[in-house]
Amino acid sequence: MNQLILVAGATGNLGQRIIKNLLDNGATVRAIVRTSSQAEKIDKLTQLGVEVYQVNMLDVQEVSKACEGVSCVVSALAGLQDVIIDTQKVLLDAAIAAGVPRFIPSDYSLDFTKFTDGENRNLDLRRQFHRYLDKTSIAATSIFNGAFADLLTNEMPLILFKQKLILYWGQADHRMGFTTIADTAAYTANVALDSSSPRYLHIAGSLLSPREIKTMMTEISGKKFRLFRAGGLGLLSFIIKIARKLAPGRQELYPAWQGMQYMRNMIDDRSNMNELDNNRYPMQWTTVKELLVGFNSKDK
Repeated sequence: MNQLILVAGATGNLGQRIIKNLLDNGATVRAIVRTSSQAEKIDKLTQLGVEVYQVNMLDVQEVSKACEGVSCVVSALAGLQDVIIDTQKVLLDAAIAAGVPRFIPSDYSLDFTKFTDGENRNLDLRRQFHRYLDKTSIAATSIFNGAFADLLTNEMPLILFKQKLILYWGQADHRMGFTTIADTAAYTANVALDSSSPRYLHIAGSLLSPREIKTMMTEISGKKFRLFRAGGLGLLSFIIKIARKLAPGRQELYPAWQGMQYMRNMIDDRSNMNELDNNRYPMQWTTVKELLVGFNSKDK
C-alpha cells in the first residue's frame, strides 16, 4: 500500500535526500516548509512530485492540517533550542492532533541517551526533546548513525591531509562509527516506511579507529600517514572549557567547541557501537574507504 510520509526540514541536504529515497521506494511525500522559504527550493521539491505546504512552523493548527492522512512524520530539522525543542514540539503536537501514528525525530547522531546533560550542548537539546516525546503516545524511532562520514573530508579535523597526519585524542585503537549522509537518508526512508520499527536503531557504514584510518589513508594516497596524539579525554575537556569562554558562540549551531564536544563523546567508551541494525533493510553501505578514495581522486 502506498504510504504518505511528511518531511520537515525538506529544503536541507539531509531532508532532500530522505525525500528522494522515499520517492524511489514508491511513497507519496508531503513536505512542510516555512512561509519564508525560497521559491527556488520549493520549486525543486514540487518538480520531484512532492506536495509542499508552506506553514507557520509554530502554529500547531496549521501544521496539523498538513499532517492529515500521514502515516509517518520525519523531522530533518537542524538548529538550536528554537528549532530542536520549540519547533519540533509543535511538529510533534501537530502530528498527534492529526492522528499520525509514527514520528522520527531529528537525531542523526551518536547515541546521546548514554550521556548526561552538560557534555554536549546540541545533544542536550535532543535529549530534552526526547523527554517530551517519550511522554506522548506516538510511536517514535530514533536513528543513531555515529558521525557523518562526509565530515572527514573537511569539517572534522581528524585527517590532516596536507600534513599527512591522523590527529586523535584518547586511544589509537578506539573505534568510532561513521555513516555517510546519503546512507543515513536512505536508511531513514526505510524506517519511515516500516511500521514495526523499534524506538532506537543504530547504524554505521564503518567502524574505524585512528590507527585503522592511518593505514587506510597510507594505502589510498600512496604516501605515509602518521598518528599524532593530541592528548587524552581530560585535556580535551579542559580545552573545550577554555574555548567556550574565549568564543562562546551561543547562537552558532557549530562553533569550534561544539565539534570538540562531539569528538570527546566519540572517544568515550559510552559511544561504543557494539550492536548495529545495518541489516534491517537491504542496503548497500558506503564505507569510509570508498568515500575517501573518491575524495582523494578528486583532489589530484
